[in-house]
Amino acid sequence: MKIFHSRLARTMTRALIVAASLTLALAARAADWVPNRPVTLIVPYSPGGGVDAQARAVAEQLQRMWGQTVIVENAPGADGVIGTRKVMNAKPDGLTLLVQLPSLTIIRHLPTYKGPDPVSQLTPVSAFSSLPAVVVATSSVAGKNLGEVVRSCKALADPCSLGTTEIMARLLGRALSDEAAMPNLVVVNYKGGGQLVADLIGNNVKLGIMGLTPVLPHHKSGALKVVMTLGDKRSAALPDVPTAVESGFASFNIGTWYGLFAPKGTPPEVVQGIAAAVGRAVRSEGARKAFASVAAEPLGNTPSEFAAMVRVESERYTALVKKFPLE
Repeated sequence: MKIFHSRLARTMTRALIVAASLTLALAARAADWVPNRPVTLIVPYSPGGGVDAQARAVAEQLQRMWGQTVIVENAPGADGVIGTRKVMNAKPDGLTLLVQLPSLTIIRHLPTYKGPDPVSQLTPVSAFSSLPAVVVATSSVAGKNLGEVVRSCKALADPCSLGTTEIMARLLGRALSDEAAMPNLVVVNYKGGGQLVADLIGNNVKLGIMGLTPVLPHHKSGALKVVMTLGDKRSAALPDVPTAVESGFASFNIGTWYGLFAPKGTPPEVVQGIAAAVGRAVRSEGARKAFASVAAEPLGNTPSEFAAMVRVESERYTALVKKFPLE
């Protein structure tokens, strides 16, 4: 019996040594990995918005570290499907990456979408930042918070309209209509944040749900007003604006991350290498200044940490889609 236990102990020790050696070898290969050709970051949204601005900040830092060209390519359309498909179908060599946000987890629920769940065809690499989405209102609608704005909208002769720029916001617009008892709320989808902001300032729509970046300067000037941030943590850029939790809108306790995905089948050492580079990039002075200018907070987490975030959002939005089916 002692001989058996001794052999078992030696076998387990050898297994642990082998596993540790493999882990160290993978880490070493990841640390050594750099692209040997230009890298393309596909942004499936229009240029000029918060996603695009942050993608370019990250691309600039990666280019400096790798000594290799990093191109940001905008491929908007079909609620982010066009750009997302480009990366799903790309060669899994780390040279074509996708910049996405939680809307990625909703694509499979689109009535017009045909094909596999994009989440299953992509590998999470790293979430490089977080930035709250906001509910914004025109100055023509009375009220300082969302509750007051909703009451003002209900008092208007015509139904209030709400602009969105992607499917996550469109789904949340449906949730707002339900929670605020505004069955006549008209949800209008825009191709980009610039066009939506222009129509808000022009009073063509009364409300909007979108990223903070294109709204912030107009909130500061008084042309528009942010009446609620999504989630449960106040934004450092908007310390006086209440959160969804504080405002009593439970469905809006949602965070927004911005991250990189690689095609399914990308070698683990390549994924780890890119994630490590992203972690260094977002801690650089240049990236931190760029993120601060758009009120974003740097993250730069590991592939496993990012994958866990994606699973949480996938479950959250699947539940919302069941309650508010997309049309």
